[in-house]
Amino acid sequence: MSRVRSAMVALIALTLPLAGCKKDHVAETHHPATMEESGTAGIMRVRLEARAAERIGLETTQVREEMVELDSGEYAQRKVIPYGAIMYDKKGHTWTYTNPEPLVFMRAPIEIEEIDEDTVILAEGPPAGTTIVTVGAAELMGVEHKNGH
Repeated sequence: MSRVRSAMVALIALTLPLAGCKKDHVAETHHPATMEESGTAGIMRVRLEARAAERIGLETTQVREEMVELDSGEYAQRKVIPYGAIMYDKKGHTWTYTNPEPLVFMRAPIEIEEIDEDTVILAEGPPAGTTIVTVGAAELMGVEHKNGH
């Protein structure tokens, strides 16, 4: 029994000095989303890795232009987007995220004229045909706000 005890004491004596050792190299943290300058003050381009876009379930559609009936009863040609594509910032401004190139997303201001169930009628916003985010915009805004924008 004393041999086992001696072996355990020796093993502990050998490993204790190593417990306090500090690693010289710290692993670099991986970021699946990066920020880039957009050329517009206060708005950054968010670039995601493909796996990050998949992980958040990111979905897109296009801004459509269609004839809509306004609350006034009149019909007019307007740009429309799904309700899921609008975001509100902490000041109450309305935005949507555009997708100008694969895995790159940029916040764009919108002005809402009316909301009709799941359809948002825009008074101002990106041109018809612009690809916008309908699912995952909250995560994109989180990336921007985490980085101070």
